Amino acid sequence: MSGVVFVDPYPRTLAQIFGECDRRRLEALSEVVWHDGPPAPDDAVEEVLGRVVTVIGQTALPRERLDRAPHLRAVLNVEGNFLPNVDYTACFERGIHVLSAAPVFGPPVAELALGLALAAARDIPGADADVRAGREELYGGANERSFLLSGATLGLLGCGGLGRALLPLLRPFGGPLLAHDPWLQDGVVRELGLEPVGLDELFVRSRVVFVLAAATTENEGTVGRAQLQAMSPGSVVVLVSRSPVVDWPALLEAASSGRVRVAVDVFPEEPIPAGDPVRSLPNSVLSAHRAGNVPEVWPRIGEMVVDDLEWILRGLPPQRLQAARPETVNRLRSRPVV
Repeated sequence: MSGVVFVDPYPRTLAQIFGECDRRRLEALSEVVWHDGPPAPDDAVEEVLGRVVTVIGQTALPRERLDRAPHLRAVLNVEGNFLPNVDYTACFERGIHVLSAAPVFGPPVAELALGLALAAARDIPGADADVRAGREELYGGANERSFLLSGATLGLLGCGGLGRALLPLLRPFGGPLLAHDPWLQDGVVRELGLEPVGLDELFVRSRVVFVLAAATTENEGTVGRAQLQAMSPGSVVVLVSRSPVVDWPALLEAASSGRVRVAVDVFPEEPIPAGDPVRSLPNSVLSAHRAGNVPEVWPRIGEMVVDDLEWILRGLPPQRLQAARPETVNRLRSRPVV
């Protein structure tokens, strides 16, 4: 194939995502221009635009730059979000595939989500702190507020890739599984083995709610005081998707009051400011945006990128990465994750 594949993977590195085998596979498809380190400078991008057929990474591609890339056929994002670096409408008009590595991150995020739920339900951090401080109570004396996930009603707010990765981990607990996702038909939710419910019912009935929805133009602050106050005392909210989905002051207030416990991996400001009150938040388990970024999954990004590029260049639809959809991608409000 004539043309250039331009690789600009920041915040990933080439060594993280491309093993020797996948490098050779990619180079067998086309001439490859490799760029590592910070985002490629404008002059490096402009140099390849006239011949580029594929961009791998988060290179800025506004419409005027796409106008200078007449042979571009695919943009393969190696992050887990569709970011505002691309003019998606222009890509759809020109038949350019825009894909994201989001499926790579589903399993590690699901595992940490379950771990956070267990940690909050059984107060594992508190028990650890008690032992270290010499104030432990033996034989379950400190378990008055603990509860089992086994048999509990568990709720999912959002049932896209993250929700579907989490489901196999939740089913063995044997309790009812509820879901609220306004982008899915009830029939689809039922086919996944979940009971579709309204937003308020999800919080009323669930002992643990997993917030898994992407941030969109429509769901900012969806989880607010009304939903948190409707939960049974001592219930748990696990937040592993994006912080704008919750009313952050309401979440902090609910945890501070002791009404609910929260387990959080994403925050409105990252890194968290040194004096942020969340650092001393009671009834909480805190994790610094580490759910998906596990070294074991990084090489899968390169493997999946090359797999789908092979298919695209054969005139077949990509199978492994997540495709941007015209109906929804411009509603997403993701931000880069470093």
